[in-house]
Amino acid sequence: MGTQLVFPPQCDGLRLDQAVVMLLPELTRAQIQRLVRLGKIQQAGQSLKPAHKVKAGQSFSIVFPEAEPLSLIPQQVDFAVLYEDEHIIVVNKPAGLVVHPAAGHPENTLVHGLLHHCRDLAGVGGKLRPGIIHRLDKDTSGALVAAKNDLAHQGLAQAFARGEVYKSYLALVWGAPASQGEISGNIGRHPVDRKRMSGCSRRGKPARTAWRVIHYYHDGLSLLEVIIHTGRTHQIRVHMSEAGFPLVGDSVYGAKKFRRLLPGPGIKAGRQMLHAARLSFTHPARGEKLKFTAPLPEDFRALLRSLKEAKC
Repeated sequence: MGTQLVFPPQCDGLRLDQAVVMLLPELTRAQIQRLVRLGKIQQAGQSLKPAHKVKAGQSFSIVFPEAEPLSLIPQQVDFAVLYEDEHIIVVNKPAGLVVHPAAGHPENTLVHGLLHHCRDLAGVGGKLRPGIIHRLDKDTSGALVAAKNDLAHQGLAQAFARGEVYKSYLALVWGAPASQGEISGNIGRHPVDRKRMSGCSRRGKPARTAWRVIHYYHDGLSLLEVIIHTGRTHQIRVHMSEAGFPLVGDSVYGAKKFRRLLPGPGIKAGRQMLHAARLSFTHPARGEKLKFTAPLPEDFRALLRSLKEAKC
């Protein structure tokens, strides 16, 4: 008997493979299509096709093949542990650390470090992404939760898909946006540059980003608290850049005229100034509400200390 899942309202009318990607974002479309071909995704005992249109509230079962032995070698990687029990681990990911192996980053990732730290993590969630439910960009720091068993992995994946996980970021941007606001629109692959994401993609997925200004600075920058209601790739970086307020230090989405030394003696933003500060969710096994705060890293704090706050 497989794992039983229910399609939430946002999946209504989607193809089966698209809907399952929303529920289990750690799986690729190709992986899901392979499970379908193998007859591992069923509804009322009948195998489904990738193009099957789903309806909200319908349940289906998915059977995962036996976990294959990991080819990854555990490595000691530096990160701070904010919380850990037999089901989950919450870490404060440092900037510069890639979450899981990918092209150009075959080792020394957060996954390698988690395998070294959590001896019981192997096989949970896939060969190259064991335990991973959500990601942070390489140069984004902050709170990230990983699962240590299948129960936690499935529970957290569904919570993320249903929008039940609260994520709050601190972002330093160029310009002075309104004291608060919200951006909604689709995000997908850039129509020309496939390495970037864009709000102009014809096949984008709905994305919603809200912000409030914490401080305005005389130096033409603003510190924002940003809350994302969806979890699209590069969502905050794309939305803020396309709104005219690119993140300080963002070499991909930051306007070229802003790629310079910041005010202050020798202070330079060597990465995008984005930090996942707060993370809150319901424990997948115990049902209790958990809240975590990840302290700002020193490079972000040093940059803020060099700025002069404006009096508004």
